Amino acid sequence: MGFSFRDKMAPSTPLLTVRGSEGLYMVNGPPHFTESTLFPRESGKNCKVYTFSKDGTLFAWGNGEKINIINVTNKGLRHSFDLPKAVCLEFSPKNTVLATWQPYTTSKDGTAGVPNLQLYDVKTGTCLKSFIQKKMQNWCPSWSEDETICARNVNNEVHFFENNNFNTIANKLHLQKINDFVLSPGPHPYKVAVYVPGSKGAPSFVRLYQYPNFDGPHAALANKSFFKADKVTMLWNKKATAVLVIASTDVDKTGASYYGEQTLHYIAVNGESAVVQLPKNGPIYDVVWNSSSTEFCAVYGFMPAKATIFNLKCDPVFDFGTGPRNAAYYSPHGHILVLAGFGNLRGQMEVWDVKNYKLISKPVASDSTYFAWCPDGEHILTATCAPRLRVNNGYKIWHYTGSVLHKHDVPSNAELWQVSWQPFLDGIFPAKTITYQAVPSDVPSEEPKVATAYRPPALRNKPITNSKLHEEEPPQNMKPQAGNDKPLSKTALKNQRKHEAKKAAKQEARNEKNPDLAPTPAPQSTPRNTISQSTSGDPEVDKKIKNLKKKLKAIEQLKEQAAAGKQLEKNQLEKIQKEKALLQELEDLELGI
Repeated sequence: MGFSFRDKMAPSTPLLTVRGSEGLYMVNGPPHFTESTLFPRESGKNCKVYTFSKDGTLFAWGNGEKINIINVTNKGLRHSFDLPKAVCLEFSPKNTVLATWQPYTTSKDGTAGVPNLQLYDVKTGTCLKSFIQKKMQNWCPSWSEDETICARNVNNEVHFFENNNFNTIANKLHLQKINDFVLSPGPHPYKVAVYVPGSKGAPSFVRLYQYPNFDGPHAALANKSFFKADKVTMLWNKKATAVLVIASTDVDKTGASYYGEQTLHYIAVNGESAVVQLPKNGPIYDVVWNSSSTEFCAVYGFMPAKATIFNLKCDPVFDFGTGPRNAAYYSPHGHILVLAGFGNLRGQMEVWDVKNYKLISKPVASDSTYFAWCPDGEHILTATCAPRLRVNNGYKIWHYTGSVLHKHDVPSNAELWQVSWQPFLDGIFPAKTITYQAVPSDVPSEEPKVATAYRPPALRNKPITNSKLHEEEPPQNMKPQAGNDKPLSKTALKNQRKHEAKKAAKQEARNEKNPDLAPTPAPQSTPRNTISQSTSGDPEVDKKIKNLKKKLKAIEQLKEQAAAGKQLEKNQLEKIQKEKALLQELEDLELGI
């Protein structure tokens, strides 16, 4: 059942589905933001779950009594199922099957419970198969994109079904104890990544197989073992050529972090594997593939965290420096990357053009618990939802240039539980040229409240020195420059910057044709404000000026130390007293008196 007529028309904008204590309803996407008439609002607080099909044409939801399926394009109700307790729903990739899950219960006399995972035929509404599925985690079977195979983890092995025939297990993948598996995206040939946790001194491992070649010692396409892993996250790239594995331990043996320890591994279907070397210690917060499948971004390290883009050789390509961030999101077309600090951070976002490595905007979405790119690759959704946060619930729709185009706050006595975009298939929205100019908006911008840093009582009446707890590292391109094979080392970069600064200063001095009109620094101004490189034309005078500036800089540092509560020596205090005389001398020299 294809909806090909949808492709021929220009795509409408994706709808936004909103679920909360005020009911379930849909909102038209940009630029309208009005409530949609496609879906009559379902009032009441009983909606526990909703889902769209992968192409966005079907919508299913539970209202506490039934699970209903409608066709979004023609508003027609397709089916209703009596499933009052269902809390999970998912469509198969081609809209053939609707999977539903309700919590597993056993009867009081101890006999086994009834099957709680149902698979329904979307066309006829009949139940194709029921399974017992005790855990909610990984409850849903996994289909290949064309639905030729479907797999689920049962008693530490993976069972495969073919062509949605669930009465016959077509294949089994059996290892010691398979804890988790992920099917590859994309077309045939299908690959599967499996994770087997280590036990009794044996390491954990992840293996890649091609369906249905599971038998024999050389059946695996690739194998990677590691000792430090209590759990893993396996991420296939879109082209199904490689998997990134984040291996985590629950406890950090060194005591450095309460996050446990994480390591990042790369495994390719051609058998290559590597540990991704992260240049800063600390947790791995997020790892994402670009849709191009040729690079990935990792956010890692103790705060302020680093973010780096790596290529398929696991070499760093671009380093975004450090900042308050713990998440990364590539746009659907892969040409924009958002780095963000949500959760216990303040919601600062950096929007980057990743082709040119240029910063587009720096919006702030305080208290956000959810972020999602719109399928059009232009708009962003951020939301504050319960139960994570029970106050100030609501959502915002932004343009990636930083403008808020629509804002909805729920009343203080209400809660927002979930909000999400209607999905669209890849390729329906063409990629547009990136703009750096903020798009106009009718929503008044709010300046986020900046919290002032805590100052201990002893320092409260003293001048503020701008000492930072962390020096933030600037972004840097790690790609080899033409003629250079290797990225510059830190020292080389430092020297290069110094050299460029000197060059700029010399140029400025040349431009200043008339030294008599050099700007006069006010006597009370501190040397750090006298940036102008004034030259008198007399090398002796210039030398004296340089020495005076050096002395004044040293005095400035002593004053900062004193302000921070440091006890100064007698000779240091005497130096500070000379500041006024030195400033006067410097002014005279610069004016050529």
